[in-house]
Amino acid sequence: MSPPDPTFLEGVKSACTGATSTPFVLLGNFEVEDEWARDEVGLPVFGGRASTAIVNRMDEFAVLLAGPGDHVVLKSAPDPDYLDYLKGLGVDLPGILLTDEHDPAATVSEDALRSPRLLAALRSLAAQGAYLLPHGMSLLEQQLCELTGLAPALPAVSVVKAVNSKIYSRRVATELGLPQAVGWECETVDEFVAAAGEAARAVAAGRRVGVKDAYGVSGKGIMVVDDTRRMDQLVRMVTRRAERTGDQRVALVIEEWADKALDLNYHFTVARDGSVRFDFVKEALTENGVHKGHRFPARLSAEHAAQLVITSERLGARLATDGFHGVVGVDAITTTDGGLLPVLEINARNNMSTYQTGLQERFMGPDSVALARQYDLRLTGPVTFADLRDSLGDLLFDRDRGTGLVVNNFATVNAATPEPGDLRPYVGRLYGLLLARTQQELTDLDNGVVAAVQKETVHV
Repeated sequence: MSPPDPTFLEGVKSACTGATSTPFVLLGNFEVEDEWARDEVGLPVFGGRASTAIVNRMDEFAVLLAGPGDHVVLKSAPDPDYLDYLKGLGVDLPGILLTDEHDPAATVSEDALRSPRLLAALRSLAAQGAYLLPHGMSLLEQQLCELTGLAPALPAVSVVKAVNSKIYSRRVATELGLPQAVGWECETVDEFVAAAGEAARAVAAGRRVGVKDAYGVSGKGIMVVDDTRRMDQLVRMVTRRAERTGDQRVALVIEEWADKALDLNYHFTVARDGSVRFDFVKEALTENGVHKGHRFPARLSAEHAAQLVITSERLGARLATDGFHGVVGVDAITTTDGGLLPVLEINARNNMSTYQTGLQERFMGPDSVALARQYDLRLTGPVTFADLRDSLGDLLFDRDRGTGLVVNNFATVNAATPEPGDLRPYVGRLYGLLLARTQQELTDLDNGVVAAVQKETVHV
């Protein structure tokens, strides 16, 4: 009998360390792009994030990516009933390590670096051969490795930062002859002024363009321009800032908006030896440029699916040449004329789709359809997992039935809870993976969850 295929996580371990059994310490430092962008000159005006506190508690996603021999660093302890719920589903949980202190405005990496007890525990794991696998590698995670002796599973920060720039994505697509939206990469003010002039002509002809920070994420650092006066204003702001600071650098991309049919996210893993494993493609759900979830299997033609596999092999080889190994997610779109733009941007880090892989392997059958999404809640006080479980009832996943909602992050529900005595409503966010047998059943399940979380015990 042939041995079973390696799991997704085993494949990542092999690619990054050479062995499927290597123990990992996982760190969910979401929006690591903020660290990469610190020394870059982007747009003068930035879009705000919905809630820093909620984003920072997305660290709990790592619990369901890790294996039973791994450890996960979290900002605070998960709800005990949530952990019991996962165990009841048969999920083998990793060891959980907590930061000594929890600042809601800080990332898990920042909290970890201020945590002597945690650092001591990580040194012990390092002595046992553990590797650090962060969401993405920045100087903070590099410092964590230096302080603890943990081996980094990912390449040097300089490599990781370079290949995650939107400028890099466009230039690699051009080099490989891949179709992409009309656009311009800008690294100086003069390049930006020239590109903005060409883009303004496209706007005057009725086309929209997007101006993007090279390290923007989740709808931040992007400006949609459909008026030439707005483009002129942006040029004035960029040039005046350069005159004031004496800094002629920028890190911006301008692209014409393509006529999109579907958003896609495809995923592959690059090994240290340069080999590439294609993992999957999913249909991405976005709203105003902000990721909201995934639908899979993607509604994609066999021809387009095959193109993405080939593109993964070519991109992976190119990334390996530049010294990268690890997980890669690429955003792509199909167009209304039946075309495919296979590289909107390369995200050489964990993607939201990465964190769904363990649940997919465990619970998704060959005929299943799935929807990973978030539910935004308006709360007046903390919610326990027991409260949520009671509200959802039979909508929760049942292993015998093979359908229902699997909650894959509960920490974000209460992450933005205000100080005691502050009775103002606030926003919470619930993440889950819905599994069903048909698209109609999936839609009905989703609608049922929406109705359930609007009940007064959870949602005001």
